[in-house]
Amino acid sequence: MLKNARREVRLSQDQLAKRAGVSRTTVARMENLAKGDMSVSALVRLLEAAGYDLKLVKPGHTRTVEDILAEQRRGDSA
Repeated sequence: MLKNARREVRLSQDQLAKRAGVSRTTVARMENLAKGDMSVSALVRLLEAAGYDLKLVKPGHTRTVEDILAEQRRGDSA
């Protein structure tokens, strides 16, 4: 997911790392899911640097919890 987000905005690992304030090595490790290198805070910073938000979505669903709550506030039926 991170690699796809980075590529979509046409950033190198180094460029994304600099925007997020982490090392390029961290980006490479997280893109390759190196065991023990999945810092949630670093992942959030990297995704934000690429213009994305990290959101929780139940497997098999496309709407986030935020989407459902917004629909309920508007009175939409789910």
